[in-house]
Amino acid sequence: METPAAPHSPAADPATPVTTVTVTVNSPDEMRELGLALAKRLHPGDLVMLTGELGAGKTTLTRGLGEGLGVRGAVTSPTFVIARVHPPLAEGPALVHVDAYRLGGGLDEMEDLDLDVSLPDSVVVVEWGDGKVEELSDDRLHVLIDRATGDTTDEVRVVTLHGIGERWGRAGLASLTESLTG
Repeated sequence: METPAAPHSPAADPATPVTTVTVTVNSPDEMRELGLALAKRLHPGDLVMLTGELGAGKTTLTRGLGEGLGVRGAVTSPTFVIARVHPPLAEGPALVHVDAYRLGGGLDEMEDLDLDVSLPDSVVVVEWGDGKVEELSDDRLHVLIDRATGDTTDEVRVVTLHGIGERWGRAGLASLTESLTG
């Protein structure tokens, strides 16, 4: 199996505004809480790209997003089905959860998933989406999850959120850390 491409610069165009926030997450519960807090800032039409090694916490974060969005069904890794759609239980957007790990090409190879059709009415979360889905939206949230180094436990993660485009400049990402500690 081919290894997915390495993460690249969050914004290819230097004129594109980028808002960056870094959060240290100490446990899977805190990763889920980050997803809950982030869900409050999501709207239909949002594209969220998740990057991190296997076991970094991408699906755990997405579980929190699903819980915060109030969607139906257990959010699990869509590795073998490629994509899962979780409809809302009440008002709000559906969650489309995609795992692009096994997809090699760019957006052309993902065309059968009809993400461009789903995006306006849903929150689309794509694991391993680097180099594959950026063309879907000029405004996107790129979440990089890294294992912390040094004297830390294995559960510690450093999560860097790059809000790309005007929409994320207004999304209140800077206050995200306050909502986690307060």
